[in-house]
Parts: sequence; structure tokens; C-alpha cells
Amino acid sequence: MKPRQTLCFIFFSLINLSCILAIATGNALDTSPQQFREAPEFYNAMECPTIMETFDKIGMIHKRLTWSFHKDNMHKSKNDYYYICSDDVVHVAMTLDAAYVRGTMAAIFSILQHTCCPQNIFFHFVASASANESVLRATIATTFPYLKFSIYRFHDSSVAGLISTSIRSALDCPLNYARTYLADLLPHCVKKVVYLDSDLVLVDDIAKLASTPLGNDQILAAPEYCNANFTSYFTQTFWSNPSLSLTFANRKPCYFNTGVMVIDLDRWRAGEYTTKIEEWMEIQKRMRIYELGSLPPFLLVFAGKIAPVEDRWNQHGLGGDNFRGLCRNLHPGPVSLLHWSGKGKPWVRLDANRPCPLDAVWAPYDLLKTPFSLDSSR
Repeated sequence: MKPRQTLCFIFFSLINLSCILAIATGNALDTSPQQFREAPEFYNAMECPTIMETFDKIGMIHKRLTWSFHKDNMHKSKNDYYYICSDDVVHVAMTLDAAYVRGTMAAIFSILQHTCCPQNIFFHFVASASANESVLRATIATTFPYLKFSIYRFHDSSVAGLISTSIRSALDCPLNYARTYLADLLPHCVKKVVYLDSDLVLVDDIAKLASTPLGNDQILAAPEYCNANFTSYFTQTFWSNPSLSLTFANRKPCYFNTGVMVIDLDRWRAGEYTTKIEEWMEIQKRMRIYELGSLPPFLLVFAGKIAPVEDRWNQHGLGGDNFRGLCRNLHPGPVSLLHWSGKGKPWVRLDANRPCPLDAVWAPYDLLKTPFSLDSSR
């Protein structure tokens, strides 16, 4: 192994170790697989478009997917292919890992419960290639037997050498960067996807969010927060270097949270935006131009260029601040999505019997089996 490869291996191993420690801390050192109740099945309303299957369309779609569909998912049936490529489907992408799977189950449940057309939703889950995919797949399938979904393997080596340490070790996990690679991971027939973090619940129809119009040259849509101090997301090294800070020239950059985004994958691929984000990550490795994890590169590329979404679609920060995890209230205005971004997660606080008031909103979507239900099912 060459010296540079050795250093990269050591650094990446330390990142993975910090992820493991962060996960262990957040789950009270409980590494046993969690078990969840089977969620009720939800059905389409009468006005929902019917996704019909025909031989000609299946043949065409199968041909289109032969080269574009991720090789780890080629076991999918033709019926799955058709749903994946249908224009009537709402595509949702989320990461999937053992640390946050409880939150993921709650998020899925909330999405299905509040949409008019739950049978027209396809979930794309991205999991680390080192994770036990069979356990994750079984967890999803037993909790939501009717769910249409695929799991894509994300190789940590995709971001090896690009991750910089941030203010919170949980932000340094390679899977946090998977959203940058959705255009490569998902089938190329998927034109638009709603990306969601695992620590949120929806109380409105996700189809409304998915239908957010994108302008002629806009790649993604997200709620913006222009009252936030945008300069605080980058270091003095960045702002004092004209060749770097001028990237925001002729733009009105605002902070946006990457935990809720609507992404045009066709435009992303055409513009090679994965490469553009990676280029900023390489500069960060050399010059330390920001302190957070995967968010700043998105801001550098997209801030001031995104399609606006109502703030109701990301009532974020409910996890509290990154240092003390203090409780926070909702922002003024209507609510369609509650997001526990930040240090504190509702399931951890509920288990510790130290919940914040808004954690009571998350609790009804928690499908984790209690000790009593586990005993009674034997």
C-alpha cells in the first residue's frame, strides 16, 4: 500500500470509528436489531391516477433500465420497473441505517398516512455497502409488506478522502453524503425525487411537495431561511479569499436545509453537479473553508439558485442546538413537515423520559414494538 493510500485508509477508518461511537451513544449501546409493528395498509383515493401495466410499456421500460438501473437491484420484477419509471409515481429517497431506522419507520408511516395516493409512492433507500442489507430489507418489508421500494448500496469509498471533520461526529458519517450521489444511484428514468432525512414526520400530502415547480434552470427546490446569518456557515479563510468568496457574486444566497429537497435528477446529471460538490469538498480538505459536514458544499453550489418552497415544509431545528440539545418551538406559521434536525432525536429523548414538548407529535408514528408486545408475540 502506497503512503498516500495508507494515510487515506487510516483517516477513513477514524471517520468510521467516530460514526460507530456516535451511533452507540445515540442508541444507549443497544446493538440488537429493533423490531417494529406492522403498519396498516393505506389505499389510493378515487381521484388518484391508476398505474396500469401493459406489455408494450413494460418492454420499453425494461430496455431503458438495462443499462441505467443499479446492478444490485436487477432482481426487480417488470412490475417494479414499471412503477419506478412511471410519471405518476412520487419518488422519495432516504438513507437507511441501523442508527436511525426507528426514525425512518416513523417517517414512512407519516408519509403514507397523510397522502391521498399512498400506492403511487416509490421509496428509494440508500444504505451503506457495509450494512447488513438483508436485515434492513426484512425490517422494511415486515413493517410495510405492501411498500414499493428499492435499496441501493452506497460504498463509503465514494467519499473516502473527501470528508472533513465537523462540529459533531455524527455529521461525518459517509452515508450523510449519499444525497450527493442520488443521480448516480437511482435509475436514470427517475426524473425527479424528494429527498428526506430520517428524523422527520409529515402531516401533509407529500405529493404537494413533489409537485413544486422548478424554473428553467433550477436543479432543486427547498425552503429557504434568508433571516439566518449566512456568513456563519463559512470560515474567515473563505470570506477573506476573493477567489473563493466571489462564488456568491451576483447571487442572493440564503441558508437552506438539505434534509428536505426536491431534486431534478435529469438536470443534475446534465450539469454534473456531483462533480461540482466534490470540487468544493477537495478545497475544504486543503483550506478549511467551513465547519459543518455535507451542508456547506450544497450551499456553495446552489444557494441563491434554488426554487423556493414554503417554510411549512421544513419546520427544522426541533432537535435543539448542536451542543446542548435544548428544546425548541415551532417557527411561526403553518406546518406540513416537522424536522428534528440538530443534536436531539425524539426517540432518544422519549426513551430517556426527557422528551421535549414537540416530541409528543412524533410519538404516534413510532412503530417500535414495546417489551410487552414483544413478549406477547412469542
